Amino acid sequence: MDHHHYRDGVLFCEDVSADTLAERFDTPLYVYSRATLTEHYQRMRQAFEPLDPLMCYSIKSCQNTHICRLLHELGSGFDVVSGGELHRALHVGASPARIVFAGVGKTDREINAGLDAGIGLFNIESESELDVIAGLAQARGTVASAALRVNPDVDPKTHQYTTTGKKETKFGVDLERAVAFFKHAAKLDSVNLRGIHLHIGSPIRDAGALADAIAKSLVLIDQLAADGLVVDTLDIGGGYGAYYGEDNGPTPADYAAPIIPLLKDRKLRVILEPGRSIAANAGILLTRVLHVKQSGERHFVIVDASMNELIRPALYDAYHFVWPVNAGEFTPPTRQMHQEFAGLQCCDVVGPVCESSDFLAKGRDLPPVKRGDLLAVFGAGAYAMTMASQYNSRPRPAEVLVEGQTPRVIRRRETYADLLAPEQIDPA
Repeated sequence: MDHHHYRDGVLFCEDVSADTLAERFDTPLYVYSRATLTEHYQRMRQAFEPLDPLMCYSIKSCQNTHICRLLHELGSGFDVVSGGELHRALHVGASPARIVFAGVGKTDREINAGLDAGIGLFNIESESELDVIAGLAQARGTVASAALRVNPDVDPKTHQYTTTGKKETKFGVDLERAVAFFKHAAKLDSVNLRGIHLHIGSPIRDAGALADAIAKSLVLIDQLAADGLVVDTLDIGGGYGAYYGEDNGPTPADYAAPIIPLLKDRKLRVILEPGRSIAANAGILLTRVLHVKQSGERHFVIVDASMNELIRPALYDAYHFVWPVNAGEFTPPTRQMHQEFAGLQCCDVVGPVCESSDFLAKGRDLPPVKRGDLLAVFGAGAYAMTMASQYNSRPRPAEVLVEGQTPRVIRRRETYADLLAPEQIDPA
């Protein structure tokens, strides 16, 4: 699944030990494997090859420009949800035609930036947004290419904060309103509404749910065709899962298996928006133990990483496998078999931020650890640094990309001066 592995009881990222990385670059530290990023992109591409899809990496999952540039070099387009992400995509040399712009609340400035760049597709989420884009495009004398995000009312059974395909969500337009939406768009000269966009949630553990959503969209496409409204693009979104240590989840081939038969003869341009499935297992978060303490019946391992660096456990109650970098006799054969060892202790791994929600793992059986030991938090390549904050005035960590035996800083560690820099305003 990834290129983070143990050798003689010591964790390595590709061919560099985690000990070496922590000593050289300090902790907390995000570490990414170039080989894993490449392999996961290629596996997704190969799984869906019969559809010849446009792969648009979802920048929000892991936004570092060095990683985006790598994916661009591998052939990826980009899925963006803000003007800042659009700027990142253009900065790394992406062709505007291979950029899709989603998001329920695009500002006029962001829409204009997309129009000026000539992006491939706006994914529109409301009647109001359609009219705004039409007006801004008309003022510029251009035509916006667009898709309508529809809610197929399919429940992917993921976390309540990351399910987006039900009628009750803020995203998209109900299937029942879609035909009227397309008929209205057909009267506008400055918008070419040519596609359907789906994104039902993340992570999607049931490939069948995604196939059900696609099947519903195909019924809509046929209905629109009967009314003389042509749809030539289907953006089936993202939400493909990653391996966090509890279970493997579907592989790219598992996702593709029920989808390819639905689409292979439809003559549609297919777009995919993978993010987590490419980046999550490419990254780990290294953190050092500060203190070990007992409070009542609970045993706490206090580390120098926090919800600032990885908010998913606090926000989604998400599971990330956590294990010592120097595991010795406790080296796990797989992340699912670590509890087979004798002598483990039930611990909460918590950070130094002044919030009770500041934890990386709760109720985990871990080998004995002490002050100064290194722990690795696995699956930290997606929605970790990209959601990091400076809460409690904590500078954000460095990011390091490893290729074989070579680690390279792709974002330096912030300093206290960085915390204050935006507040240095010249007196009036």
